[in-house]
Amino acid sequence: MKRLFGNLILAAVVLAVVAFFAAPAVAFLAIRSAAEASDVQGLNRLIDFNAVRQSIRPQLTGRAEAMAPPPAFLEDPIGALRRQFENNPIIRPPDADAYLTPAALAALTRGEGRQADRWSATPPPAAAEPVRKPWPRPAYWGVNRARLAVSDRAGARTVFTFERRGPFEWRLVQIGLPPAPAPVPPAA
Repeated sequence: MKRLFGNLILAAVVLAVVAFFAAPAVAFLAIRSAAEASDVQGLNRLIDFNAVRQSIRPQLTGRAEAMAPPPAFLEDPIGALRRQFENNPIIRPPDADAYLTPAALAALTRGEGRQADRWSATPPPAAAEPVRKPWPRPAYWGVNRARLAVSDRAGARTVFTFERRGPFEWRLVQIGLPPAPAPVPPAA
């Protein structure tokens, strides 16, 4: 009887450890499923939309200084004012919301990267061939943060960063889009 009880406790511990490490992948697959079903309430539970929106905006501008923290007003008043005007959403609105619609999120989880925003207005048409749904690969795993990457056919990676909110609860807080293709110079 003691041996059976010991084996049950060992099995429960192993199951809890496996669930602890597999929780980010389960959250990713839940986001994919909710996005494909256009389940907005499910997406609200799985995604921190404000954090994701803030992570996408600097990537869309294409400027490295947009990712850096703003200068302090007391140290560099002119630079701080210039940064405020450059980041003013009325003057220069990056369209991060185009990547946060259910259809665009489903496209991001399939690895479409920067082209996912084209599905923000209309969902993709039904194709005769099955839709490619790559499995996410771990890019980083920590106790409170995990990154899963999905590659497109060309090898460009879209990285999803999840943050722990409970023992088995993870929320998407950042989407790293693949780098923008370099502009092709005009032929002489």
